[in-house]
Amino acid sequence: MVRIIAGTARGRKLETLEGLETRPTLDRVKEAVFGSLQFRIPYAEVLDLFAGSGGLGLEAASRGAKRVVFNDRNPACVSIIRRNAESLGFSDIVTVWNLDYASAIETLAAEHAPFDLAFLDPPYRDGISEDAVRLLFQKRLIKRGGLVVLEHAADSVPQQIAGVYRVLKTKRFGKCAYSLIEEDEA
Repeated sequence: MVRIIAGTARGRKLETLEGLETRPTLDRVKEAVFGSLQFRIPYAEVLDLFAGSGGLGLEAASRGAKRVVFNDRNPACVSIIRRNAESLGFSDIVTVWNLDYASAIETLAAEHAPFDLAFLDPPYRDGISEDAVRLLFQKRLIKRGGLVVLEHAADSVPQQIAGVYRVLKTKRFGKCAYSLIEEDEA
């Protein structure tokens, strides 16, 4: 069961895609992530790039984010995100796209729409996480002082790219981990 942990929608359950195609973020991981970001969420502009059921972006909305853009390449996930946002009363601050991550980043860059926070929970085995992080920073989609929160396999911590991004912190939870990443202004 995936649920909203805190905020205006606290305790509400989210619809998720059945099967193994998506991997919702564990509550203990979500609690740690949002605990470290609690003062950054209110009024933030948030991107949930590999959104799945939308759990991370909807948690941010529940905690006071002013705008959340969701993207997932799976049309079934896009439908679930829309239903979850509507049932929680967040339709007015949510935008949902059905693109691959690179196309979503290009579209956002063309719109000049930077974010305070970006959540990335890509499929671990696809090897696309570092490319997505790099593109977000190179296309200036993360505001100065903003963060990318990357969920990844515990044994594959992202490597810094000098002049592009650096990893501030990594926290492990068994087989998964998350890293907080910021711009490297070297």
